[in-house]
Amino acid sequence: MAMSYKVRFWDIRERLKRRKPFEVRWTVNGRERSESFITKGLAESRRAKLMTAARDGEAFDEQTGLPASEIRAIRQRTTWYDLAHAYIDERWDRTPGNTRRTIADALATITPALVRREARYSEPRVLRRALYSWAFNKRAWESEPSAEWQHALDWMQRHSLPVSELMEPDVVRRALDALGRKIDGESAAAKTALRKRSAFSEVLGTAVDKGYFAENPLARVKWQAPGVSEEVDPACVPNPTQVARLLTAVGSQQGRGPHLEAFFGCMYYAAMRPAEVIHLQISQCHLPKSGWGMLNLSGGVVTAGKEWTDDGAVHEVHSLKRRAVKATRPVPIPPSFVHTLRKHVDRFGVAPDGRVFRNAAGGYVDAAAYGKTWERARKKVLTANEQPTLLAKRPYDLRHAGISFWLHSGVDPAECARRAGQSIQVLFQYYAKFLDGLQEHSNRLIEESMQEWSQRSEDSSPKG
Repeated sequence: MAMSYKVRFWDIRERLKRRKPFEVRWTVNGRERSESFITKGLAESRRAKLMTAARDGEAFDEQTGLPASEIRAIRQRTTWYDLAHAYIDERWDRTPGNTRRTIADALATITPALVRREARYSEPRVLRRALYSWAFNKRAWESEPSAEWQHALDWMQRHSLPVSELMEPDVVRRALDALGRKIDGESAAAKTALRKRSAFSEVLGTAVDKGYFAENPLARVKWQAPGVSEEVDPACVPNPTQVARLLTAVGSQQGRGPHLEAFFGCMYYAAMRPAEVIHLQISQCHLPKSGWGMLNLSGGVVTAGKEWTDDGAVHEVHSLKRRAVKATRPVPIPPSFVHTLRKHVDRFGVAPDGRVFRNAAGGYVDAAAYGKTWERARKKVLTANEQPTLLAKRPYDLRHAGISFWLHSGVDPAECARRAGQSIQVLFQYYAKFLDGLQEHSNRLIEESMQEWSQRSEDSSPKG
């Protein structure tokens, strides 16, 4: 929407023999606009209103010729449901499948809360599914929704609030409160609520750009966001001895176990995210017969779901997290793990497309499958007292273990962050407890250096 402050007004023109003979004329950035009225009084009133808007510093829309306040008034008659639906339509083509799914989940949670206060749909689960799987999934629009879903969507169309209502803090707060609850009324995970709030804010921010609001309605609402602990809990992180035993337990399992030993090893020795390990190509691996090797990472494989991708594939290949499309991240790996990877490639080969790891059918390694293998390894290695704890509960904890070991070994935090594919700020935020443990070590190094220079000063001082 192109807006301009270059507005000029002409005198009212009377055109005889017209049903509405009195014409108000003005230009917006050189483009002529006009409105006609039955009486001169109505025309003068309209001209005065437009001139007041211009004097008050309002921008005018070049296409319609109307001031921003009138554009907002017209657009705020649009319902929230229609606004959210239009947002999906516009953003779909430039959004990855996994993000499409995340946005749809957020909007399907928020939208039932933004209805007239007395309205309640009789089958909330059906309504949520209809919104998630059809209304906010552009790919599903190629076919008509089922009768059950259509009934739910028709109800939503009738009861959805006009977006003008979102200027009321209590209305916005209803949506925010809905983000913190599951459909059964239980509290949602804090990270889930925050992720959905981010999607809500994105839709409202886009609406501001399009003239629906003068400011984001969220800015006017005081809402206590759920607390999220960003720090890695040391209780989750296995030590090097435990990691070695876990990896051995993986390799000793029947079936896929031997294939996944190096898979999990990548998460520890190179601090790779699971998506990056799944994507790893043999062409990215420098595996010399002796010495340190190098993995030159370039992306990851994400499970999006066939309903959310353009080609109907379950998986999508993404660039490195929060990096440019063609960015790479070289990660050195120690000789012992170079040897492990060389053995893996010699024994299992690689997929036709060069992937180092694959499932039995040659496709992508599935999270559910490698999760079961990891569970069996935990049961075999950990003691009865350790198994109920958070220790190495998830394969992702191997990445935390690798990074924490680097820090404990005295590797510069900036280099740890680079190898892990994080910003230094995120590293300090997530691994604060491990960095605290380095303070004594750092103090000792500084003290030793000070003593060394003090000794040099004494040795070089003149002898009496």
